[in-house]
Amino acid sequence: MERYIAFLKVVEVGSFTKAAELLGYTQPALSQMIASLEKELSVKLLCRSRYGVTLTSEGDRLYPSIQSTVLQYEAMRRQADEICSLESGLIRIGTVSSVSCHWLPKIIRSFWQKHPNIQIVLHQGDYTSICEWVRTGEVDFGFVNPNAVKGLETTVIKSGDFCAVLPKNHPLAKKQSLVLGDFADEPFLLLEEGAYSEPLEAFRAASIEPNIKLCAHDDYSILSMVEQGLGISILTELVLNKTNYDIAVLPIKPSIIRTMSIVTKDKRRLPLASKEFIRCLNEHKNDLN
Repeated sequence: MERYIAFLKVVEVGSFTKAAELLGYTQPALSQMIASLEKELSVKLLCRSRYGVTLTSEGDRLYPSIQSTVLQYEAMRRQADEICSLESGLIRIGTVSSVSCHWLPKIIRSFWQKHPNIQIVLHQGDYTSICEWVRTGEVDFGFVNPNAVKGLETTVIKSGDFCAVLPKNHPLAKKQSLVLGDFADEPFLLLEEGAYSEPLEAFRAASIEPNIKLCAHDDYSILSMVEQGLGISILTELVLNKTNYDIAVLPIKPSIIRTMSIVTKDKRRLPLASKEFIRCLNEHKNDLN
């Protein structure tokens, strides 16, 4: 196949010397490769003159077939590389804690049933850090609210409500639901999500200034603080699944919504393993809760 590739390169640049430089051969070695190809095919393919190298009439007729053969070979090699890359490899994902805790275990289990040798590394952060990791290539893709993204590609996965989280014996816990005004005079524990925060955006839109007493990056740290009576908070319903904290959880009216999306720099250039993981995620997204 190297002889066919060399032949196409000579035709492309019109010079044995230049083609040899581009392909990393010596000029005599390249000439020998072309001579060997002509001997195998029993035709003269190229004609040298002081004006350069041109195709003979026989070479001109065979050129499309040789070009097609090389293209098919290269396509086969790409497929083989992709198959091998799914036999082993690495997927790097930027994620918020609620997604890594409640969504990813199910997806990873399903993915590993087909591709058990793929290693997965989770980088846990907030919307801002995850977007930056995607930009710099530290992760292949991440999970963020699309409203927090600028200059990157997003694909929406699923939306869910935020809920009010209070100590079990808090006076507001007796209500059926809370409005944002109920939070105004209460010590508020804020989940730090980077440059964009859904609860803070909701407070801003309602012209309410929350009494922020503490910020933390981890949902479960916030839940422990609430349980100890240090304040109240607003967390996504996703993180409240399968928890045994002694707290009260109430809906908020009107609803505050979190939309979660996959963020990529260029999804067309993702490693095959990451593309396959995202395909698996989309296949099971209706089961995520």
